[in-house]
Parts: sequence; C-alpha cells; structure tokens
Amino acid sequence: MVDMRRKKTDLAIVNRSFWPQSQVIGEGLLQFAEQTAQEHSVCVITQSEGDLPALLRKSGRGRGVQIRACKSYTTSASGVVKRIVEAVFFMLWTFYSLVRARPANVYVSTNPPVVVPFIVAVYCRLFRAEYVYHMQDIHPEAANIVVPVNGIFFRLLAAIDNYTLRNANAVITLSENMAAHIRERSGTSSPVYLLDNPSFEVVPVPLQQRTGGIVFCGNAGRLQRIPLLMGAIREYLRMGGQLRFTFAGGGLYAPALTELANACERVDYLGVVPATEAAELVNQHRWALLPIDDEVTRYAFPSKSSGYVLSGAGILAICGSDTSVARWVEEHGAGKVCNPEHDSLVQCFFELEKQANGGVEVSENLKARLQIPFFAQQLQRIVFGDPSPAVHILKTTRGACS
Repeated sequence: MVDMRRKKTDLAIVNRSFWPQSQVIGEGLLQFAEQTAQEHSVCVITQSEGDLPALLRKSGRGRGVQIRACKSYTTSASGVVKRIVEAVFFMLWTFYSLVRARPANVYVSTNPPVVVPFIVAVYCRLFRAEYVYHMQDIHPEAANIVVPVNGIFFRLLAAIDNYTLRNANAVITLSENMAAHIRERSGTSSPVYLLDNPSFEVVPVPLQQRTGGIVFCGNAGRLQRIPLLMGAIREYLRMGGQLRFTFAGGGLYAPALTELANACERVDYLGVVPATEAAELVNQHRWALLPIDDEVTRYAFPSKSSGYVLSGAGILAICGSDTSVARWVEEHGAGKVCNPEHDSLVQCFFELEKQANGGVEVSENLKARLQIPFFAQQLQRIVFGDPSPAVHILKTTRGACS
C-alpha cells in the first residue's frame, strides 16, 4: 500500500504571480527556487499567461525547478467577482498540485490572500509537512480599508487566517506594526521574521545630473492620498512654486492625474510603465513621493520604498509621524516625513525647492538588503531554518509584541 504522506518534493513555492509577469517579487521567487534547486527538489505552483516551462527553458532559467502553472484569466483591472472566482480556482489548483508534489516544506504568500495560505495549512496538517507564511499584506483588514467587508464575512476570513498563522512553522512580514497586529489578532507563537520587499538594482545617477523635480511611481489608488497630493500641488504651483512633478502608474486616480497634467505645465503623467523603466525614471530625480494612508500601514508597507532607495532618490513620505513608514524613512535617513495635511505639504514642497542641490545617502548595508538576490537568499534560509542576522526576528510572547 502506498504511503500518501511520503514526501516526493523538498519544497513547494506557492504564489499566484511569478516571473516574468511579476518583475520584482516574481524574479525574487524564481531566484529563490533556482538557489534551492541546487541541493533540493523544488516545485513552483503558480499561474501564467502562457507556457511558463517553455519560456523558462528559452531564457535559460529555472534549471531543476518543477513548474505547476495553471492558466491566468484576470488582471489587476478585472472586476472583484472575477478575481474572487479565480482566487478560489487557484486555491483548488494549489491543493491538487500539493497532493501531487507532496512537498515536505511549503512557502506561501498572501497572493491571493487568506484562502490559498489556508489550503496550504490544510495540506500540511493532513500530510505532516511544514510551511512558512509570508504576509506581504494583512487581510481582510487591508481590503476592508478599500472596500468595506461584511462584518460576519470579515470575522470568518480573520478566523481562517488566524488558523493559518497559528500553525505556521514561521511567519514573514514587512514591519513591526504588521508583526504586532499579526500577534495580537492571531495569538500565534510562531517566530516572526521582518524582511523588506526587494527592488531592482540600478546604477544611481550622480546627484548633480538629476533633475530637481519630484517623481511618483506606483499605484495611484485610494490608499495613496492622491486627492490631497493633487490639491497641494495645485496650490504650490499657484503660489509660484518651481518644482516639476512626474507621475507614472495606473490606478483609480489615473484620469484625475491626466487632468492635472493637462492643466498644469509643471506636471507630467506618463501612465503605466514597466518596472525597469520606472526604476530608471526615479533614478533621474532627487526626490520621490511616498504618500500612504496611516491606517493601512498597520496592514501593509509600500514596496516602492525599496525602489526609491536603490535609485538614490530621497523619499518624501506623506503620512503620520507615528507610522511604520515614517519610522523606516527616519531610521534609515532615507528622506523626509511630511504631515498629511494640505498646508504642511505645500510648505514641504517649498522646502524641497530651496534644497534643490540636496539629496540623501543611505547606508550600503540597507541597499544590499533591498536587492533581489538578498531577498531570495533570506527566503531560503528562513524556510530551511538558517536565517541571517540581517533579518530581524521578533521572538515575543503570545499575543504581544516587544
């Protein structure tokens, strides 16, 4: 009789987005898989728009990595119902693939959130495997800020996610605020590792060759304080401000940014650009905008911060001073923090204009920590129990964070 609990694979990496569509995290996970495959058997469970194994072979990537990819039908622009249906479909695909691959260890992130990590937890319970849960966003709280979730459904999703957290061999997240909320909500006693999201490495343009303007790259959505930002820019320019503002990215407020660019000579809106082009765009500016809703910093951390730092641009964080984002910017000397209020923001723009020849310089240690190879290396070390001292480990008692 065949023992269904006998392991056939050392590691399964579960994430709906993967290389090459996901240009940063997808590349990081591919490097994680490639490094691990040198000594272990590795399976990647994901979605893809095309023939992912063929594309990997053509590019000379993914040697020794098994790919279990189902067809991807939706994008970030798809409706909520379609995305929920596809998340459930991917959950079923994940369980089927796990049973077929029978990994001893599983890495799973919040893409998609709650349901897929839960099905990983179920598989690991049934087949006596271990898993690491990477919470790059905390749901359902993060989603509830954008679109209010029914109270009963919210509590159900939170209960499911708490089960996943409590049974994880380890949890990875982005900030101490997020770690504190994870422990408070779930009561997990699992170790929590803090690991920054990575970005592309770029060769920073010398400060004297950069424009004195300000750039924004990323999603222009409900959580990015875009109406406040646009109002302050209009007032600043009306008062004779000379800085130039460049926006790149899509989102809810893309039409409003187009209108602002058409109305103001010193505002440019470039629409959606590839991640590599966005990195080079930031590389041409001295300052980069990082507006974020204070509440969401308890449940997420803006990934664009890594790209801003590696490009050499100073960050103008527009958020409360008691948020994880503000503390991160100030701790690393990565830029300035501005109170999210109209008059304060206008004043900040004038202050940056006076410092047209200024910039910021972060440590080489931080730059190394934000690069994709470091991200991939640390995932491998955490999954196999040998984390680097460079990764912050929060060992706290149940229900508390110190």
